[in-house]
Amino acid sequence: MPFLEHLEELRWRIIWALAAIFIGVAIGFYLVIHFELIARLEAPIRPYLHGRNIVGTHPTDGLQITISASMWIGAVLSFPIVVYQAWLFLLPALYPRERSLLIAALFGGVGLFAAGAWFAYAVVIPLSLPWLFTFFGNTIDPMITVENYFGFIFGSVLTFGIAFELPVVVLLLSAAGLVTPSFLRRYRRHAFLLILVAGALLTPGSDVTSTLALAGPLYLLYELSVLVAGAIWRRRKQTDSIAILLAPLLLLRRRAWATAPHA
Repeated sequence: MPFLEHLEELRWRIIWALAAIFIGVAIGFYLVIHFELIARLEAPIRPYLHGRNIVGTHPTDGLQITISASMWIGAVLSFPIVVYQAWLFLLPALYPRERSLLIAALFGGVGLFAAGAWFAYAVVIPLSLPWLFTFFGNTIDPMITVENYFGFIFGSVLTFGIAFELPVVVLLLSAAGLVTPSFLRRYRRHAFLLILVAGALLTPGSDVTSTLALAGPLYLLYELSVLVAGAIWRRRKQTDSIAILLAPLLLLRRRAWATAPHA
C-alpha cells in the first residue's frame, strides 16, 4: 500500500476510535445519572463519615465528578473498539506468530487491568480507609472533599490496573528476547524489594495496608511472569530446533533447484 493510503487508513482508524470514545462517554454519562453511580462510589467511605456527607468546595464539583466518572466509564467501554481499530491497522504488517502473541497480550492486558481495578475497589480501598481514619484520632474532625476522595478512588483503580499488567510486559519482552526466565529467577529477591518500594510509591495515601495489598499480588504476578517467560523461551527453543533440523533439507532443495535445467 502506498504511503498516502497508509495515512488515509490511519486517519479512518483514528476517526472510528474517537467516535467509539465519544459514544462510550455518552453511555457513561447516562449510566452515572440513571444508576446513581456516584453514590455507589461513596459507599466505602460512608461508615467513616458518621452520618455526614462528602464536602463540596466549589459549585462545579458535582458536575466535574459526574463528567470524570462518565469519562472513565466511556474509556472502559470504548477500549475494546479502540484496540480493535489499532489491531486492524497493524494486522497486515504482522507475522502469524506475532499476531498470536499480540492477541494474547491484548486480551490478557484487558483482563489483568479489570482484575487490578476490581481488586483496588473491592479489597484495597476498604482495607485502607479504616487504617487511614485512625490517624484522625479524637482531636481532628475529618472533612473529606469531593475532589480528594474521588481522586483517591480513581487513582487507586488506575494504579492497580496498570500494576497488574506486569505479566503482559514480561510476555512482550520475552518474545523480543530481552528477558529470560533465568534472569527473572536470578533477581527474584531484588524484584521483591523493588515491588515493596513501588508499592509504597504508587499506593495513594502511602499507608502500610495499601502498600502490602499492592505488593502481595504484584509478587504473585511476578512469579506468573517467570512461568510465562519460561513458556515463551521453550517455544522459541522448539522453533529453533525445528529450523536446525530442516536446514539441511532446505539446502539440498536449493542446490537441486539451482542445478536443474530451467525453461
